[in-house]
This record gives sequence, C-alpha cells and structure tokens, in this order.
Amino acid sequence: MKYYIIAGEASGDLHGSNLMRGLYAEDPGADIRFWGGPLMDAVYRTRQDGDGFVRDYKEGAVMGFSQILLHAGSHLRRLKDCQEDILRFGPDAVILIDYPGFNFRIAEFAHKHGLKVFYYIAPKVWASRENRVRKLKAWVDKLFIIFPFEKAYFDRKGVDYVYKGNPLIDAIDSSPALRQDRAEFLEGAGLPDRPMIAILAGSRKGEVASMMPVCSAMADQMHRLPAWKDWMFVVAGAPSRSLQDYQPWLKGRESYLKVVFGQTHGIVRHARAAVVNSGTASLETCLIGTPQVVGYATNEFNYTLGRQIIKVDAISLGNLIAGQKVFQELLQDYLTPENLADEVTRLVTDPDYRARMLQGYDRIRQALGGSGASAAVAREMVRLLGKD
Repeated sequence: MKYYIIAGEASGDLHGSNLMRGLYAEDPGADIRFWGGPLMDAVYRTRQDGDGFVRDYKEGAVMGFSQILLHAGSHLRRLKDCQEDILRFGPDAVILIDYPGFNFRIAEFAHKHGLKVFYYIAPKVWASRENRVRKLKAWVDKLFIIFPFEKAYFDRKGVDYVYKGNPLIDAIDSSPALRQDRAEFLEGAGLPDRPMIAILAGSRKGEVASMMPVCSAMADQMHRLPAWKDWMFVVAGAPSRSLQDYQPWLKGRESYLKVVFGQTHGIVRHARAAVVNSGTASLETCLIGTPQVVGYATNEFNYTLGRQIIKVDAISLGNLIAGQKVFQELLQDYLTPENLADEVTRLVTDPDYRARMLQGYDRIRQALGGSGASAAVAREMVRLLGKD
C-alpha cells in the first residue's frame, strides 16, 4: 500500500521514523512518500530507492501567532505544493503527525478528495482551540492518541480514537546515547570531564532567541560563584538549527558555555540537571531521568493571546500526565536568570528534592504504558486499510 506522511517538526520526525519502521514491518511492500526530516529519511533509505523525501521540516518551522502571519505566503505555497503532490502520488492513506496549523488544511483537502486520513499524535485541542474537535470528526477517519489523559477527553467529545501507548518510550529506551558510558560520551561530544548542566533551548529559531539570553545570563551568574566555577553549561543544539543561531550568546563564555549538536540524549543523561524549553524535550528528560526545570517565554503579543485560549494549568507534558507539578515551570516574567539559577542549584544540591522529582518521573513513565507503541500503531493502520 501507499502512504503519504507529513511531519512538520523535530518531534514529528522522530515519531514518524519509528512509525515508518512499523509500517515497513507490517506491510513489506509499503511505498512511502513523506515530508519530515533526517530520521525519517534514514529509515526510508534502508527500504526504498527514489525520491520519497519531499521536503525537510526545517524549511517551514515557525512559532507564535506573529511569526505565522509573517510567513503566511510561504505557508500557502507549501500547502499548495503538498496538495498537488498528494494527488500525483495517490496514496491509500494520508498520515498526519501533529503540526496542526498545516495538517488540518491537508486533512480537509485529502478528505474532500476521498482519501483515507489518519491523524497520529492528536493536536492539543484539550489545551486550546477546542473548535478543532469538529474538524477531527469531519475530516479524519481515525485519530491515534499518545497520552493517557486524552482518552477521557476524546470519549467526552465523541471522537473515534486508537490508543496504543506513547512512542517516546521506544525512542528513548532504544537510544544508543543511553548505553554510552560517560567517558565515551565526553569524547564523542568533545567536552572536558567536568560536571555539567544541560540546556535545551527549543528547536525553533524564536525559541532559541527567547531562551538563550536568559540561560546564558544564568550561566554567567553561576560561573562567578566558587561552587560552580568548574561546571560546564552545555546547550544541546537542535537539529533544525545551526551554530550561528546560538553564536550571539557564546562570545566570551567559551570556557563554560558550549553548544553540541547530535548528542541531545547523551547531554541530558550525563547532566546533573537540565533547563528545558517546554515541549517533547521536557518529556524526554523525564524518561531519561534527569531533574529539570522548564522555561518558556515569548513576546507579549503571543503570550497575551495564548493565555486567553490555553485552558490547562501546566504547559509541560510530564506535569499534565502526572496531574500535578512534578517539576517547576518558569513562564514569561518568571523566567529570569536569578530564578533559573536558584532552581538549578536546588536540583543539584537538595537530595530530597531530586528524589521526589525522580519518583514523579516514575509515575509519568508508568502512566505512559509499556514499549511497542509505534509498532502497534502501524499494525492498526495496516489492519484498518486492509478492511476497506
């Protein structure tokens, strides 16, 4: 069968790659065409020849309402290109992975052209823009959810869904970085053998621009103190970014603030604590088991508008899954170098605080279920297509 998959950001590339492995396993003759990233492309190259990789998600990643307005023209061009490419390919199913601003438009288009639509990783309608529920009902043949708390919500809304667990568990538990010892990691990352704080500043350029000034100032404050003089602050470079995106905040700090690409899981694992932009990276940090503080800030227009439409008390998936605040979230005006430094110090020096957080992590992992989610979702997709 033929599958057209659309992932629009780094987390979608990760989950899309694992889903593709499952589809190839369940349907050995699968013909896949996709928008995604290097992880999906790597899986594709092991099974198919040709030009199935249509476009890299890095070309279209923007954040915030103001950025969406600024990039409206290019967004519409990508949308038109995608629609035309889908019709040329003629898939048995269009599989949409998160990325709702783009993928809802594709869902409507594919549905109107009589194509089967699967939505994998539900848009966060339980947090905001609940009007999208009617679009899910109208345009999506089957929704595949990945968080246990979503089941009750979609039951109430009457949306037909499949829940097979969370694919991030497979991605983390199979990560080669988690099997490296510290010496091997440090050599591969080009880092000295010094205690380390991880900084995950987000995957989008706007997130980096919001997080790095605060995180670099935090590193400055802590580095000036004798207790932290020998510590390294290591930024996990996002795959969609280049060193140039971080360069303004590195100058003069080279001895204690570094950016390392391609080693995110290793950086988090071998750090004593992590400062994490909200998103999938925060949940990954929970599953790896490193104490963390989440930070998030945006411009006042985006923040004011966002507060009017977001309905949940926490922004981090781990806290939402646990149903309580397992780790701190410093948002907007509370995201300051002083607050970050205080929280990181507590994460490192307070053993009881660390222990309580790690116990909360255990509850989060248990709530997500066991391994094999990606394979189970692929199996169900193939089964559903086989029934038609």
